[in-house]
Amino acid sequence: MEYFLNIIIFAGLAYLIGSFSTAIITCKIMGIEDPRNTGSNNPGATNVLRHGGKKAAIITLLGDMLKGLFPVLLVSQLQSDTIIIALVGLFALLGHIFPVYYGFNGGKGVATFYGVIVGMNWLAGLIALGIWLIMAKLVKISSLSALVSIVLSPVILWYFSRSIELTVVLSIMSLLVFWRHKKNIQSLLQGSEVKIGKSTK
Repeated sequence: MEYFLNIIIFAGLAYLIGSFSTAIITCKIMGIEDPRNTGSNNPGATNVLRHGGKKAAIITLLGDMLKGLFPVLLVSQLQSDTIIIALVGLFALLGHIFPVYYGFNGGKGVATFYGVIVGMNWLAGLIALGIWLIMAKLVKISSLSALVSIVLSPVILWYFSRSIELTVVLSIMSLLVFWRHKKNIQSLLQGSEVKIGKSTK
C-alpha cells in the first residue's frame, strides 16, 4: 500500500510541475505574444524562437528541460526504485503535454523529454541531445532533428542503463512525442516543414 501511495504522490507532483508552461510564462513576463496564438500555436521553444527571439527561446528550452530533469533527479535521491523513477519522468512529460493549468492543451514535449532522459542517465541524455544538435546543424529542421534523436533515445538509454523499466517507459514517452508531432510529420512528408528560425507567417 505504501509503495502505491509513493507512486501516486511522486507521479502527481511530477505532473503538476510539468504542467507549468515555461513558454507561456516567459512570453507573458517579457511582453511577447502568447505562443498559443501565433505561428504554430505551440507553447514550445521553437515557436517562441520564431516570434519572441533567442533569449525567450533559451529560457523556454531550459525551463522545459528542468521540468523533466528536476522531478527525476529528486525522486532518484529519495529512493532507487526504477519503476517509480520511470513513472515520474512519464508524468512530468504528461504534465507538459496535457497541463492541468491550461485546459490540458500543452506543448509537444521535446525539451521535457530530454530533461527526463538526462535525469535517468546523464550520458544517454547528453548523447541524445548531441544527436539533436548535429541533425539541427545539418538539416536546419527542429522537428526532424528531434524525431530522429527521440526514436534513438530508448536504444541509447538501454545501452547505458540496462534497465527494462526505464527503457520501456522512455519508449512510451517517445511514442507520445511522435504523436504530438503528427502535423510536423505530415509537413515533412510534403516538404513544407518550416526551418529553424523561420517565421511560419
